[in-house]
Amino acid sequence: MRIHHLNCGSLREIPPLDGAAPAPLAAVCHCLLVETDADGLVLVDTGLGTADRRDPEGRLGADWTAYARPSRDDGESALRQVARLGHDPREVRHVVLTHLHRDHTGGLPDFPRARVHLHPAEHRAVSDPAHPHHRHSLDRFVPAHRAHGPLLTPAVADPDERWFGFPGVARIPGLASELLLVPLPGHSAGHSGVAVRDEDGRWLLHAGDAYMFHGELERTPPLPHPAFAPVQEGAQTDAGARSATLERLRALRRDHGEQVTVVSAHDPWEYARHSS
Repeated sequence: MRIHHLNCGSLREIPPLDGAAPAPLAAVCHCLLVETDADGLVLVDTGLGTADRRDPEGRLGADWTAYARPSRDDGESALRQVARLGHDPREVRHVVLTHLHRDHTGGLPDFPRARVHLHPAEHRAVSDPAHPHHRHSLDRFVPAHRAHGPLLTPAVADPDERWFGFPGVARIPGLASELLLVPLPGHSAGHSGVAVRDEDGRWLLHAGDAYMFHGELERTPPLPHPAFAPVQEGAQTDAGARSATLERLRALRRDHGEQVTVVSAHDPWEYARHSS
């Protein structure tokens, strides 16, 4: 198994904080491409797609585009990056999503044959009109990203299965590789991290938007970034759950840092550590 870190969408520039860098960096859409022996290529999140870059306002929304300022560089799309790595994009057989917000689902139309896996709680929020967060969830899973009829497939959650103490872990039916969906609630109705175990037995946890700046995990007291804070507050479905998730992630890093590496979706300095 080989794991590639991809930036599938540069966003607005973020000023440095806590000595992270001497100059602003563009926020990223940090995705993973996992090369597996048994399951082909697996994408973890998809960032922004090729069509999003041609018509960002029409596909992503004028207000979101004005705030996020997404790059129109087609070369950043997962589709183009998979090809540059020497793969046929049709080999991407599975996409595993942390959640269904537009900056994580934009690449889905570029991989129309891939089966799209997500936590059952996130799937219920978009498929069940009676769900309390149904409208909120559909508003963020924009129509352009689901117009092709993606093969949304809920993983199978076991309330008794734990991953480093995190309950309600979901496994992906038919996937031989060790990829798990780990509930990290608060940011969306069924927000989850995606845990991948490499050949050396170490885990990489893509924590999605459970946090957006490394200072939230690495500093005591937690240091949120003022550029990301309004994004978190505007998107979250449960502030208390998001706060509890952050504390669990801090404990995971503190107690199991030798076994687990945690990354988030948008921190450009954190992404730079893993992409070089």
